[in-house]
Amino acid sequence: MATLILVRHGRTTANAAGILAGRLPGVLLDETGERQATRAAERLAGVPLTAVVTSPQERCRQTAKAVLSAQRDAGRSLRATTDRALAECDYGDWQGRPLKELAREKLWRTVQAQPSAAAFPGGESLVQMQQRAVAAVRRRDAAITDQHGADAVWVAVSHGDVIKSVLADALGLHLDLFQRVHVDPASISVVRYTAERPFVLGTNTHAGDLGWLAPPPRARRRRKAGDAEVGGGAGPEPAGDAG
Repeated sequence: MATLILVRHGRTTANAAGILAGRLPGVLLDETGERQATRAAERLAGVPLTAVVTSPQERCRQTAKAVLSAQRDAGRSLRATTDRALAECDYGDWQGRPLKELAREKLWRTVQAQPSAAAFPGGESLVQMQQRAVAAVRRRDAAITDQHGADAVWVAVSHGDVIKSVLADALGLHLDLFQRVHVDPASISVVRYTAERPFVLGTNTHAGDLGWLAPPPRARRRRKAGDAEVGGGAGPEPAGDAG
């Protein structure tokens, strides 16, 4: 199966102000967030992406634009596709409110300790958020694999809780444990799905070239795709050594 790179949007004006932005319009990257998005895009410049898919929220589209710009600089031409299933959690009546105020709500404790029981007034539950996001990335990953082959690499730009829920599913964690997963602004996480199981290749990374995710220059016989290497394996070939 293809390789999925999960990119959280860069820091926003709402993040910096401690506001739960949710799906409010007009929430944009601040200067720090723009720099973060550029750095994330530069890390991906050595990876020939087959697709860039983004949440409809503006902060994600800005981050996706940076990824596309770095791909163009590397001689590749791509357009972003918007997928509403990757949208921010619908926090309903909570969106637009300060986090320090929300922390006094009874529901806050549920979100922290038992997310599977948390439903936001006027919005969706965290279970619903996870179900739509996981279904979307798995469905698109299968379609990209069918179209471009098992060596394809693609990017999904989304939000903190959405990405955490996708990673929790890939790690086999119950949603009630997803708060153990951390996803910072503009961080990059990597998942490879197979018929047997997902493999989580990285979470919440901030630095380092990701060129090792690029497909090999020519096809090589591989072990069965869904098998784990007993003992840990040899890892990816260093850049320039493949072939």
